[in-house]
Amino acid sequence: MSQSRRNFLKTAAATAIGTGLLSGNPLAAFARNNKQTIQLNKKMKLSFKPYDLQLRHVFTIANSSRTTTPVVLTEITYDGITGYGEASLPPYLGETQASVIEFLKKVNLEQFSSPFELEDILTYVDKITENNTAAKASIDIALHDLAGKIMGQPWYKIWGLDKEKTPSTTFTIGIDTEEVVKQKTREAAPLYNILKVKLGRDNDKQMIEAIRTVTDKPIAIDANQGWKDKHYALDMINWLKERGIVMIEQPMPKYNLDDAAWVTERSPLPIFADESFQRLQDVLRLKGAFTGVNIKLMKCTGMREAQKILTVARAANMKVMIGCMTETSCAISAATQLSPAVDWADLDGNLLISNDCFKGATVIDGKLHLEDKPGIGAEKI
Repeated sequence: MSQSRRNFLKTAAATAIGTGLLSGNPLAAFARNNKQTIQLNKKMKLSFKPYDLQLRHVFTIANSSRTTTPVVLTEITYDGITGYGEASLPPYLGETQASVIEFLKKVNLEQFSSPFELEDILTYVDKITENNTAAKASIDIALHDLAGKIMGQPWYKIWGLDKEKTPSTTFTIGIDTEEVVKQKTREAAPLYNILKVKLGRDNDKQMIEAIRTVTDKPIAIDANQGWKDKHYALDMINWLKERGIVMIEQPMPKYNLDDAAWVTERSPLPIFADESFQRLQDVLRLKGAFTGVNIKLMKCTGMREAQKILTVARAANMKVMIGCMTETSCAISAATQLSPAVDWADLDGNLLISNDCFKGATVIDGKLHLEDKPGIGAEKI
């Protein structure tokens, strides 16, 4: 680690805390001004159930393949209003439906008087056990949905964001044979403004060359830690730039920050942390090693922390991307609420499944579209 990077980390953390970047509750004023409509004698009720997402195509990345993704769907009901949440559980996260359900059984929301105690509730949930970030996100999303519905406002408005500034979302093409890659590209290219391609195996160049026979649209790359040597990674990035690639995600193994910093310093393209990045405390640690961070609700415990990550990353002059797992439109809609504030979006998880049980944020002409629906903007089908 360079001396300048060490010095930055020492001062930036103090600056973030000292300037109050981590504070603030957008619900407080509403709660104060609407005491009569918030029924303090009511109790929040949490319920949950497992659900399996069916992928439209086999999904292959650098180190695994799958055809399904298990999730747990949550609901928090208060005074006749229900907020929806979700925990998505791709195998590499280390959580399962059983572990999420075990965690959720420990959550006692009845000790709180209203959903507007959001900071206290989510601090309590986070402290129940370590890790379990997707399980915690399922509570966070449902609670935000519930509070937004009571207020009658979508979260992008509560956060003061402009829905016209939502970015285009990438659409992901997994590692596959040349013919399958071409067919996936033919299907996706007319609908999306930017594609995302999974690399990190021994056929990276063939993948890109196959796609370039079909379309010249911009491409984002996710190597999923697949490039082990920093010189090889930099050579690949230079080769990719010449072929219209616009950004790179997680080229090197997640713990190898010195090599990641070496690549980022020399790269002609922005480099984003994915596997290297989990939660708020990681932002400043990664300054200098990456151009930016990829926020995923399932890794950072949900919307509350995602918004704080965005604030701190901006203060550190880092780029911000918001991504997803394979998810229903519930979790995708929750993440989309924050999308007007980010540089890049990869929110296509609901588009990759055939059994979405929600409807919510959509993609129009390749661009994320937010409706003026309260909460996270998702409805159960």
